[in-house]
Amino acid sequence: MTAKRRQIWVFGDYRNYFQNRVTLQLLSRATDLARKIDAEVCAVVFGDKVDEWVGEYIAHGAEKIYRTDHPRLAAYGVETYTLLMERLVKREKPEIVLVGATAFGREFAPRLAKRLVTGLTADCIGLDINGEGLLVQMAPSFGGNLVAEIVTPERRPQMATVRPGTFQEIPHDYARTGEVVDVPMPRDLPADRVRLVQSERCPQRDQKLEDAKVVVCGGRGLGSKKKFAKLFELAELLGGEVGATRPAVYADWADHNALVGQAGKQIRPQILFCFGISGAIQFTAACNGAKFVIAVNKNPNAAMMKRADVAIVADASQFCAALIQEFKKRFRS
Repeated sequence: MTAKRRQIWVFGDYRNYFQNRVTLQLLSRATDLARKIDAEVCAVVFGDKVDEWVGEYIAHGAEKIYRTDHPRLAAYGVETYTLLMERLVKREKPEIVLVGATAFGREFAPRLAKRLVTGLTADCIGLDINGEGLLVQMAPSFGGNLVAEIVTPERRPQMATVRPGTFQEIPHDYARTGEVVDVPMPRDLPADRVRLVQSERCPQRDQKLEDAKVVVCGGRGLGSKKKFAKLFELAELLGGEVGATRPAVYADWADHNALVGQAGKQIRPQILFCFGISGAIQFTAACNGAKFVIAVNKNPNAAMMKRADVAIVADASQFCAALIQEFKKRFRS
């Protein structure tokens, strides 16, 4: 009987796929590690209607996918995800399990390690295999003054969370193929003690609005807070920030920190998108330094349209949604 090939698992966190590439980065490093111990690179995906992500992970290096696809998994629940992963690990016995050191990973991975009675090195900045075939987990220690090299000689699996950006992802390869193993949703899972009622995308403030190279601004012409929220998704795709006119801020579609205008921020982006903005002087005076302006408005005679380098007569919300879909297609390829 042929011995089962060892496996390196990467947990697939796809919730912010187009900005948070840590799963793809881990698949890349797992591929390098697997060559040193003759292991198989696998990804684990939980969720509802996850075929898209299965294909993405195979295209970025996964040889095998363990997939549980069920409506109950549409929203992440730490207790359910941990229990599912615990059972799967105990059944398949992977050699190594890697998780991104995101807010999700920092909540999920320690619970899983505790249930599996194994070690976990958090926030790794490097991974390697030593002469004994053990995973060397490199993590900052003593306030970042030293880098500790940690191994797990006895317990299995060897587990680590890794900071986003540590490794370079493998380029997308449509020709790659992989095995997909469907893992049924257990019938005996306990009911979730915490239930997601509603979620809302929030703007990230990793950079200052006034320093951003790309700014996506919205005004009253977008029509509602729900439609305005789409700007955050577009800004994330472009690595930019979201700005707002005074009417949008007063309508509570954005917080005051997003206000662009004489009473708010002065901006000088390389690219400025203006969705549903009429072009009042209070706004335009604060963004005269923008290098390239794209304006979208139903009214072709709006002042903002006349000041723009590219003026598009269209429903601002619909055009924004279409632009998001187009960028997603291009980024996937």
